[in-house]
Amino acid sequence: MRSIFFYQTAIGKIGIMENGKAITNVIFREDNVPKDAIVKETSLIKEAGQQLNDYLASKRRSFSLPLAPEGTEFQQKVWKALQDIPCGEIRSYGEVAKRIGQPKAARAVGMANNKNPILIFIPCHRVVGANGKLVGYAAGLDVKEHLLKLER
Repeated sequence: MRSIFFYQTAIGKIGIMENGKAITNVIFREDNVPKDAIVKETSLIKEAGQQLNDYLASKRRSFSLPLAPEGTEFQQKVWKALQDIPCGEIRSYGEVAKRIGQPKAARAVGMANNKNPILIFIPCHRVVGANGKLVGYAAGLDVKEHLLKLER
C-alpha cells in the first residue's frame, strides 16, 4: 500500500509518497496522485516533509531518507549520479553521462532526468544544458531556478 501526504511549502503544494519502506514519489499536482495511494501522513512522510521544509528554509543541504524510485537500470544509474552532485553545484547532461560511463548518452540522461519520480530529494534540478542554460524541469523552470538560487 502506498501513502501520500501533501504539504504547503515555499514553492507550492507538494505531495510526498512512500511504499511503507521508502519515499517513491514527489508530486507537484494533486491530480497526479495514483489511484492506489491513500492520503495518510506516515512517520516516514512526516520526516521527509520536515527535511524538505528545512531544505527550503536553508537549514539543510542534504537529505537522509530511504529512496526507492522505480525506473530502468539506466535511469537508476542516472538518478544515483544525480544524488552525488553536491548541493550548490551543477552539472551538464554530458557531464552526468560521462560520470555513468556513457559519454555519448547526454540526451538519454536528459530523458532520465525528465522521468525522475522523486524531485528535489533526487536533485535533477542541479543538471543544466551544456552552455549552463536552465532547461527542462517537471515542476517548471521557475522552481528549478528557485532551488538553484537557494543552494548558492
